[in-house]
Amino acid sequence: MRIMRKSALVLALGLLAVFTGLSAAQDPSERPSAGDSTGLALTSTGAVLTPKEQPLAGVRRVLFLGDSITYSGQYVEYLEAYLRTSQPSLRCEFLNLGLPSETVSGLSEPGHAGGAFPRPDLHERLERVLERTRPDLIVACYGMNDGIYYPFSPARFQKYQDGIRRLRERAAAIGAPVLHVTPPVFDPEPIRSNTLPAGLAEYRQPYEGYDDVLARYAEWLLARRADGWDVVDVHGPMKHFLTESRRRDPRYRLADDGVHANATGHWLMAREILRHWGVRDPALAAAVNGEKVLARFPHGPAVLKLVQQKQRLLKDAWLTGTGHKRPGMNHGLALDEARRQADRLDSDILALLDEDSSRLNREKREK
Repeated sequence: MRIMRKSALVLALGLLAVFTGLSAAQDPSERPSAGDSTGLALTSTGAVLTPKEQPLAGVRRVLFLGDSITYSGQYVEYLEAYLRTSQPSLRCEFLNLGLPSETVSGLSEPGHAGGAFPRPDLHERLERVLERTRPDLIVACYGMNDGIYYPFSPARFQKYQDGIRRLRERAAAIGAPVLHVTPPVFDPEPIRSNTLPAGLAEYRQPYEGYDDVLARYAEWLLARRADGWDVVDVHGPMKHFLTESRRRDPRYRLADDGVHANATGHWLMAREILRHWGVRDPALAAAVNGEKVLARFPHGPAVLKLVQQKQRLLKDAWLTGTGHKRPGMNHGLALDEARRQADRLDSDILALLDEDSSRLNREKREK
């Protein structure tokens, strides 16, 4: 790799092998535009990168699957905003089709949602989602709900493993690689009075040691790297961060309800995925605030706001358009209308990023 200019941001080639052999060719109209007449792309921090050094180069559409943590979507928004501000030539669509309460295992605990409905099963909708979205890459984050908040059970663990393998089989059938994200951390401390001890026959409130279950699920996924699976660990880094933060402040929390991470937790997830994708930005190592990281870029905060509007518009439209069995979800716009509105927001994003690229090119010529 030849780095043509010193910068705070250096992108590595680690992701390139993941996308070798993707079956979906990139439409010429969606190929990254050149940052200058040499065909090299300029980042917002001034680094000059060849297309081969760009994360997600050649990938037109990334599909995110998961439960309510993914549906909440802050980590997806951080990913898109960071990659687009640091790599203005990126032309890649980020689709969030996470569904609250969902499992990949097909399991549900007694009395889920007060007995109103069982947990949705990814596999009920997966075929429709893949058919409609035709992704080039799938990012899947499951596990938090799959142990159904009970103590560890080999039978439940097997259901999780089987569900993950079924997901991989369907993805392989359409030629889409899968990046598995280990389950985020479960923290019993904020809800200690509402957790239950080991040894009970039934758990209508979470088991107090449930994070140990998630750690086993994460370890199993990470061990699959030896089989060639692409896996990024967020559970370990989030657990480490929580432990260290609590040493300084015993009341510190990443999730008020023990499950759904706050903005810091989502940034930690996004950060680990970025690093896994080969982003070598020194600011990522210690950063725990996504907004501050994006504020280093000329239009970073503005791009994040536009990305948030676009993501929150599209996810409900896509969930409605592809169908699911979970009650209580927002009814999204018709996909055609949602796309029109999203295109306008995307044009606003591109205008900001083109302004940055023009400025960097001008500064380069002046030097």
